[in-house]
Amino acid sequence: MTSSQTTTRGWVSFVGAGPGDPELLTVRAAELIRRADVVVTEAPDHVDLLASLGVEVEVVDGGFGEDGQPLTHAARAKVVVKQAKRGLRVVRLMTGDPFLYASGPEEAQACVKACIGFEVVPGVSSVSAVPAYAGVPLTTKDHREMAVVTCGERVDWSRYADDRTLVLLSAVGQIGEIAQALIAAGRPETTPVSMTRVGTTTEQTTVTSTLAHIAADARAARMAPPAITVVGAVVDLRETLSWFETKPLFGWRVLVPRTKDQAGPVSARLRGYGAVPEEVPTISVEPPRNPQQMDKAVRGLVEGRYEWIAFTSVNAVRAVREKFEEYGLDARAFSGLKIAAVGDKTAQAIAAWGLRADLVPTGEQSAAGLLEVWPEFDEVLDPINRVFLPRADIATENLVAGLIDLGWECDDVTAYRTVRAAPPPAETRDAIKAGRFDAVVFTSSSTVRNLVGIAGKPHPSTIIAVIGPATAKTAEEHGLRVDVLSPKPDVEVLVDALADFGASRRAALVEAGQPVTRPSERKPAARRKSTAR
Repeated sequence: MTSSQTTTRGWVSFVGAGPGDPELLTVRAAELIRRADVVVTEAPDHVDLLASLGVEVEVVDGGFGEDGQPLTHAARAKVVVKQAKRGLRVVRLMTGDPFLYASGPEEAQACVKACIGFEVVPGVSSVSAVPAYAGVPLTTKDHREMAVVTCGERVDWSRYADDRTLVLLSAVGQIGEIAQALIAAGRPETTPVSMTRVGTTTEQTTVTSTLAHIAADARAARMAPPAITVVGAVVDLRETLSWFETKPLFGWRVLVPRTKDQAGPVSARLRGYGAVPEEVPTISVEPPRNPQQMDKAVRGLVEGRYEWIAFTSVNAVRAVREKFEEYGLDARAFSGLKIAAVGDKTAQAIAAWGLRADLVPTGEQSAAGLLEVWPEFDEVLDPINRVFLPRADIATENLVAGLIDLGWECDDVTAYRTVRAAPPPAETRDAIKAGRFDAVVFTSSSTVRNLVGIAGKPHPSTIIAVIGPATAKTAEEHGLRVDVLSPKPDVEVLVDALADFGASRRAALVEAGQPVTRPSERKPAARRKSTAR
């Protein structure tokens, strides 16, 4: 909808974006953002949030004015009203909750004064979310009372001398004075205190201390706003309830060299383990230089020339499907044709097309595994002896040779080309070489070759995780030590194996009484001899 199409007055939705983790956005909030004509933000990370939702919408910065100065509540309210008067659906995106320690009430009153309708979509508040992500419950069966205090110069701390749980906002710069005031009011010096900065994000850091020592400990940890501070006995529960910062890959910066449109599942699973994935395209999948061979094979498929079609990758399924769409064909053209898939992922891609694979390896999911279960050609049972094999231009010839040995004729057709992608930005290349990545996950031999070719060799401190023996061999040939070998050629299993490695590493550091650090924080002088495990 545009302003020229609109005859009614605009509408404002005050939407809570939550405390930082984009996955804490409510379903209603996401729906309104997708339907919005304009989004008025207040924090830089809101732009990233919109991008994560795949939303292309007009964005108005509600944090700063055209002169670069921070906007007051009143000035921001004018921005919101101005956009609504254009007859647009406006989403006013607010950190946390719009009506809890935010400027939502003032901006909503401005809408009322301008006769503009509005609604409020509550968001997850940092008051409760940040302590929860730190493993600190605000109430328990033994501690039922709590108070939330916005710290300032006029707080009467004598009112909080009892054993209530205190949640302190904007306390970082004054924590020393606040702690002394609470002690003077009667709180024991040994009262537990936690301070958590940038909570619910992978940069979250928590310091636990006591009223007597929190000021010094917070300085030593270089704590800075935004942070939530909790005072009370409930803080002791963090030792057993800390769940977020103890994730196996928490805070790890993990490089994902992959074909751009196939990196999503890997990155999503890494985020689930607390990692910060960074995708670097190393391969571009393109059509074959000469499409005539593929055209001829697809025509032969429709005409009943083949007994089997063997898919050796998800990309091969996609290439054939695109060729079908080009000719106006659909899955009915596969009638009477037997379908083989090299593994579960390829079979899933076939199933998404409405087809079922007749043959999938029961053991190793590879060309060799497919050959182990492939039947020999039988002149009595098999009316046709020909196999259509659409594959990449750099695929192995072993499958073709194996099929010929079994008595089949094979039309080995280049369905797509894998081309080395352009080099990543200089900042990423420097980070790879300097060891600022904690791990890299290689999902094929070509990703190893291409990453080293376009960006250089990962630093010796970087953990190397590979999807299978062939990829491990390629990594070792390039001078990399393999730390993690997936027990199954599946990207999700590979990430799980890396997480198991991270969990074991963390447990070893804790058992040794050492601080839990990331691999990038420890840089050995040289990488050990290659040993996959």
